Amino acid sequence: MTGASSGLGAAVAETMAELGARVAVVARRADRLAELAARIDGLPIARDLGDPTQVATVVPAVVEHLGPPTILVNAAGNRFTTARAEDEPLDAVHDTIGLNLVTPFLLAQAVFPHMRGAGGGAVVNVSSISGRVGVPGIPQASYAASKAGLSGLTAELAVQWARHSIRVNTVAPGFFRSEITDSLYADERGAAYLRRNTPLRTEGTAADLVGAITWLAGDAARYVTGQTVVVDGGWTAR
Repeated sequence: MTGASSGLGAAVAETMAELGARVAVVARRADRLAELAARIDGLPIARDLGDPTQVATVVPAVVEHLGPPTILVNAAGNRFTTARAEDEPLDAVHDTIGLNLVTPFLLAQAVFPHMRGAGGGAVVNVSSISGRVGVPGIPQASYAASKAGLSGLTAELAVQWARHSIRVNTVAPGFFRSEITDSLYADERGAAYLRRNTPLRTEGTAADLVGAITWLAGDAARYVTGQTVVVDGGWTAR
């Protein structure tokens, strides 16, 4: 479970543990990981997932301490600039695409032989509605590109790995409270914008995404692969 030090990642890790999974939680913030791992009897793996050399050590650590992984949830992600598309600096573009798209691919490659050896497995990526629609007033070109790419990667891996009974799917959340969006929710104009454009009248939280992710990771979705499941309160249905 990547991106597990807060928000969605932590919520999914807790639910997976409650359902009986042995969970390795991966993120940069070692102190938060240690607290979460102690609470769920999980394995903390503190890594900077923007660094491919550190990414390469994640799955071997899981195998050493918990055994071969059969579920991978790629929830780590970020955007590294708020500049408009014409002004996005190249380093921010590389950082965004690296963390949001390349890292999930590298981790999927790393778990593949273990899932194949186990006779199957499930990969669940966490994307965004920004990979499907433009969002007026929130410049995020490289972020949107990385999330759209994640859906493309999901479909391709699903087709290639179906013969090994490895399912690959993506959940695309709409807006919900997180460290990335706190400033938007805290601003009254921003909060009003979200309310105005979300058909469901409830405010989205990480808990609203946990069900979709655990469903795709489990046997209840055994015939679902290559899909991007949108969980957005109706935002993209307008």
